[in-house]
Amino acid sequence: MGAQQSVNAGKAKVDMQVDLTHMLCEALLLPPLRSSGVTLSQIVGRISLKHPNLFGRSEKLDVILDKGINDSNVVVAYRRPRPEWLSQQSFVIQHSMTPEVAVHGFPADNFTRSGSRGINLSRLSFGLELNEPATSNWTSGTSVKFEHIRPINNQGHSIARDHDGFPLTCSGNLHDNMIILKQESGYADVNDNSFLKVNFQMEQGLPLVPKSLTFNRVKCAVSKGIKLGPTFLVTSLTGGSIVGDMAPYQAFAIGGLGSVRGYGEGAVGSGRLCLIANCEYTVPLVKHLEGSIFMDCGSDLGSARHVPGNPALRQGKPGFGIGFGYGLHFNTNLDAEQTFADKMMSRTAPQILPLHHSFIRVKHMFMVDVILWTCVNVKCGLFVMERAGHSLGESVCTCTY
Repeated sequence: MGAQQSVNAGKAKVDMQVDLTHMLCEALLLPPLRSSGVTLSQIVGRISLKHPNLFGRSEKLDVILDKGINDSNVVVAYRRPRPEWLSQQSFVIQHSMTPEVAVHGFPADNFTRSGSRGINLSRLSFGLELNEPATSNWTSGTSVKFEHIRPINNQGHSIARDHDGFPLTCSGNLHDNMIILKQESGYADVNDNSFLKVNFQMEQGLPLVPKSLTFNRVKCAVSKGIKLGPTFLVTSLTGGSIVGDMAPYQAFAIGGLGSVRGYGEGAVGSGRLCLIANCEYTVPLVKHLEGSIFMDCGSDLGSARHVPGNPALRQGKPGFGIGFGYGLHFNTNLDAEQTFADKMMSRTAPQILPLHHSFIRVKHMFMVDVILWTCVNVKCGLFVMERAGHSLGESVCTCTY
């Protein structure tokens, strides 16, 4: 729910939007009911300002503020118009504050959620993005940015070590600085009966400022979907690696929505390496209603011990997990429009602590999903839980196919 108003500013028109998104979550069948404090923590407010002609030459300015009880995110993006055959340039400034539970959180409720240890990450970044013109099925983008990361506690004070006395930063100080050169390429081949999508990302930390982190981080994801009559089968494989300097918060977190369902965020493990496989079979039931069965598995490939401070091993995370179950999905498309600022936010939105059981999600007024999942997760080959529900997140694998 939200409100939008256009205001004349000189010769230009400024679009202002206020959006209040409430992610409702109620426990069904399984006591105890969630406390009201947890429900309130899922309220996220958004204020969006868009100027389509800032200096009278079609320059675009987007300002977005997202604020929740535990999260905040501010993005300022400025674009200059260029011919379509040239790369599009964007200057972006961003500051976010998010709880760090994927790596330093502890598994709770039989690994179905990750509890917070009072560690938050403050990220300040600014840089330049270049998006190459799309050619055939390929897209490509390059960015360079400076990033300042500072761990803080719940009282807002900078901290350098966790509760066990291990460093939270690579430098051992109260903050880390890095200059990151990122290259991202994508391939998409979509038709009525199948699709193939490939995404490749590489980040290189450049030693251009004193005590900056020097590293190479690579992540590749391949997904394939095939229509089998009225049903749909989707499989995906994701792998990643990081070498060089590394802070614990840079580790690949395994577990949660988008990796291994049935586990909390990062409850399977975190390491320098990751390998995640997903398979989901969707069957239409009635209009706007789909049923699905799925199986996910993920592993850190034994790399958890190479993360500074061994946070995963100290939290008792297994390093390997399997999740399987079934789900119901109800989709109603309200609005398919997505602006440049929304694309920016989809990559950098604050993380929200996962909740379980059935839920209704209203996301940016674009889609309403009603989902009920029953998941079983397995760690090291052993059955450990069966519970209805799953976590809230940015995307749901089968809801948009």
